[in-house]
Amino acid sequence: MALPIEFAPLEGVTDAVFRRTHRAHFPGVSKYFIPFISPTQNLRFTARELSAISPERNAGLFAVPQVLTKDASHFLWAAQALFDMGYGEVNLNAGCPSGTVTAKGKGAGMLSDVSALSWFLDEVYAHAPLKVSIKTRIGITRPEEFARLLEVYARYPVHELIIHPRTRSEMYRGTPHREVIADALDQTKLPIVFNGDLFTAADCRALEAAYPGVRALMLGRGLIANPALAREYAGGTPLEKDELRAFTDDLLRAYLAEYPANVALGRMREVMKHIVCCFEQPEKPRKAIRKAAKLTAYEDTVAALFDGHDLRKNAGFLAEE
Repeated sequence: MALPIEFAPLEGVTDAVFRRTHRAHFPGVSKYFIPFISPTQNLRFTARELSAISPERNAGLFAVPQVLTKDASHFLWAAQALFDMGYGEVNLNAGCPSGTVTAKGKGAGMLSDVSALSWFLDEVYAHAPLKVSIKTRIGITRPEEFARLLEVYARYPVHELIIHPRTRSEMYRGTPHREVIADALDQTKLPIVFNGDLFTAADCRALEAAYPGVRALMLGRGLIANPALAREYAGGTPLEKDELRAFTDDLLRAYLAEYPANVALGRMREVMKHIVCCFEQPEKPRKAIRKAAKLTAYEDTVAALFDGHDLRKNAGFLAEE
């Protein structure tokens, strides 16, 4: 039996419009994580954050908000507010490798001070009114750092420990250090979720076979590129071009109903730079989509993509060279 599939939060891509449209066309994802909100000392959500976490805008989804902060009091304020909205789970972002985030000690930057991380988690797990999961990297510069981090995480009732097995300094380069998953399964009873470079159904099945104790898989770039990936992994039909065209057309219409045309275009270019990976010979279409400065140029480029290119077998995300 296939493992549950969770949709990773990608800022600027997997917003509420995308989540709703994806769910309508490709059911089968167990959870959609909302890209992070970052509470400050003002203790109020911005209009943009309120839009992202609005229960009404996430109706019909199992949506999990993610919080980015190094201040336990800010996290607890956000957790209470989310609980009052009806959410039952919140996710701590201890994995974002962005330099602007980590320089402030947030995201993966939290992993550089294990004592401070422990104090943060002491406060959070003592007082949070809802379940708290953690999305983490395995260290700052060395995979060996994860042993100490795992000791810390194991002290708490972590609802899910979502592990992206790269260090902060590796960003998204190189091969994930999957060996740390075996250590996590051996040394804790925490529910472990794997995240990182699962781009095809075969990737998902191989990970499941190699680490049978893993509870779920979190997919990000792979599930944006191939929105039917969860279905295919579960034994359903592979992605078909007609349904992919219907999905992208509906997504554009939904964005245009929500945003000005230039914003909708920017969102679609970001989505399509992933989706183009599923086609044969994607290099030229990807460049054309990136350069499309007007909606008409974008629509012409996408029409040429669907009319002139076939889907690849075992379609999935391809990193740009």
